[in-house]
Amino acid sequence: MLLFLSACKDKEEVVVSADTPEPKEEQSEEIEEEIKESLPYKAPFTGVGSEVENDRRPVLVTINNHPHARPQSGISDADIVYELLAEGSVTRLLALFQSELPEEIGPVRSSRDYFIDIAKGLDAFYVAHGYSPEAKAMLQNGVVDHINGMQYDGILFWRSKDRVAPHNSYISGENIVAGMEKVKADPVMSQSPPFVFYDSAENVTIETIANTIDVRYGSNESFHHTYTYDPNTFTYSRQSGGETTIDRKTGEEVAVSNILFFETPHRTIDTVGRQEIELNGGKAYIFQAGAMREIEWANLDGVLTPIEGGQPAKLVPGRTWIHVIPTKPGLSQSVTFTP
Repeated sequence: MLLFLSACKDKEEVVVSADTPEPKEEQSEEIEEEIKESLPYKAPFTGVGSEVENDRRPVLVTINNHPHARPQSGISDADIVYELLAEGSVTRLLALFQSELPEEIGPVRSSRDYFIDIAKGLDAFYVAHGYSPEAKAMLQNGVVDHINGMQYDGILFWRSKDRVAPHNSYISGENIVAGMEKVKADPVMSQSPPFVFYDSAENVTIETIANTIDVRYGSNESFHHTYTYDPNTFTYSRQSGGETTIDRKTGEEVAVSNILFFETPHRTIDTVGRQEIELNGGKAYIFQAGAMREIEWANLDGVLTPIEGGQPAKLVPGRTWIHVIPTKPGLSQSVTFTP
C-alpha cells in the first residue's frame, strides 16, 4: 500500500510539472501586453508613442528659407514643416512645434495671409517677424494669437551677429512661452489634428518604389530640393541647393518620415511677386517607407490633410514635410522620383 501511494504521488508530481509551462505562457503574454501599453499616448502631429500626454498648444513659426538663411535653427525638432512660395520662386518654411520647443528657432521671417490661414486652422500660436499688407491686417484683427518681431525685436527676438538682416532674427522656445503669457494666449491645445498613423513604417504597402525625390520651385537651383531614403531608419535625408539640410544649432541632419506634395492654384498679386494661394484641396503625392502613391489632399476644418479613399491617409510615425506646389507647372513637372 505504501509503495502504491508513493507511486501515485510520483505520478501526481509529474502531472503538475507538465502543467507548469502554462503560467509561463500567460506571464509572457502579460509582459508583451505591458510593453504594448507602456506608451499609452501618441503625439498628435507625429504619431510617436509617449509615456505622458502632451497637451501643449502647437506653435507655428515662419522661418526664412533664403540661401543666406541656411542652415536654419530648430527645424530638426519640428513635427511638421510646410514649404510654400512667398514671392517669385522664393519659398519660406512654416515649422510646427508641439512635441518639443527647441532652444533656438530661426531665422524668423515675415508672414503671409495664407500662413495665418494655416495657423488658424491648426489653432496654433503664430510667430513671425514682419508681414505683408494682407497679413498685417489679419494679425491686427486678431485672426490668430501671435507675437511678431516688429513689436518685440530686442525683447523676445534677438539678432544674430554673424548674419545680416533680414536673415538674422531668432527666438527661443522659452521666449515663445513668455510671449504667449504676455499676450494672454491659451497655452493648452484646444483640438486634435485629423492625422492618423501606421503602427510602424513596416505596415506601408509598397507599390511604386521611390528612394530619391526631387522637387523644384521654378528654375532657381537654390530651391531645388532632394530627398534620399534610408531603409535602415525608414527616414529621408534632405538637400537644398546641393547642401544637406541640417539644424544650425545642433548640427543634426533633418530626418523625415513622410514627404507630402499638395498641388493648388497660385496667383501673383503684385510687382514684388507675392502670391495668392488657394488652400482648398487637390491632387497630392505621398512618399513614405521608400514608396510613392498618388492621393489627394483636402482642407479639413482648416487643416491641410492628405486623403486616400475618402479618409485621411495614414502617416508613418515621425516628422513630416509638406510642399505646396503651384498647379502650373503642377506636380508631374515639379516633382520627380527614381527607384
